[in-house]
Amino acid sequence: MAYAQAAATPMRTARAAEYDVIARITRRLNQANAGRKQDYPGFIAALSDNERLWSLLAADVAGPENGLPAQLRARLFYLYRFTADHSRKIRAGSAGAEILVEINTAVLRGLRGEGAAA
Repeated sequence: MAYAQAAATPMRTARAAEYDVIARITRRLNQANAGRKQDYPGFIAALSDNERLWSLLAADVAGPENGLPAQLRARLFYLYRFTADHSRKIRAGSAGAEILVEINTAVLRGLRGEGAAA
């Protein structure tokens, strides 16, 4: 009986889990950016979470066992570098976070199959 219940429960794919994490971090970054004047520490925490996300994605695409096409892996790694550099500019007060939300949103569209991720 337990097997039948487990079999009826849909399995989450790695892609779906990745989508959920990126969507959650993107939503949080977007909301924190909108309220950054009222809660700057919260904004910095959301920005740091986004940086950690991209660091993990970069480590994954840099590994030889990653099955994505080489060109897509290179583009995603470039986005990691851009995100890290842009985050430093945001902390220095010379840039906004909107482009980071746009990048994440484009990746989400790619994960949904709505176009290129980068």
